Amino acid sequence: MTMHFEVASDFTPQGDQPTAIATIKSMYAEGQKHAVLMGVTGSGKTFTMANVIKELGLPTLLIAPNKTLAAQLFTELREFFPNNAVGFFISYYDYYQPEAYIPSSDTFIAKDSMINDDIDKMRHAATQTLFERKDVIIVASVSCIYGLGSPKSYANLVVDVAIGEEIERNKFLRSLIDIQYSRNDTALQRGTFRVRGDVVDILPSHQKDQGIRIEFFGDEVESISIFDVLTGKKLKSHESIS
Repeated sequence: MTMHFEVASDFTPQGDQPTAIATIKSMYAEGQKHAVLMGVTGSGKTFTMANVIKELGLPTLLIAPNKTLAAQLFTELREFFPNNAVGFFISYYDYYQPEAYIPSSDTFIAKDSMINDDIDKMRHAATQTLFERKDVIIVASVSCIYGLGSPKSYANLVVDVAIGEEIERNKFLRSLIDIQYSRNDTALQRGTFRVRGDVVDILPSHQKDQGIRIEFFGDEVESISIFDVLTGKKLKSHESIS
């Protein structure tokens, strides 16, 4: 089943690009697994590949050899496909020092690392789009070859809620804790929730600026909305959410 991918550009393939696009599409149809697209810097290889994705209409994984190139591809493809889901999945370590031992000086170096919170958020967002949509392009580094675990287990870490649903507030809070969210009534951060009377605010692990607000009336879900974490302003309402 093909998906609808739409390239947003004022330009159309020119020169050798139409031939390259048609050739790669034909090779895929014939079952060939490998194709090499060659060209000098600035020759429009990314634009060519964007049109290949459009023609094939398939979820796509692009693996770049390093973070810098991955970021460049992500930026360009997000501009080419504004109406499709373009995700970014690279290692979230800004710094990583594995543990080591130096025999000559009898020195043990402990493992140390620093995680980039923004990249971690983007990894979660990319993973979520794989469950929610089919028109997905993921730009990744070799970090993507390390599994996140069972897709079934990951999908089970979801809490569904809908307006009119009857559920005890405390039971709902326990379900959030079961999927590894923690309560923080002082500062709302990714992967936490806060409780103010009958109102529960949640900041999902794939978000930073927009939270989910669930209001209860007794044991019934009265309203569900998305709000701006900084201002508290309501942005939109939902009938249900996961």
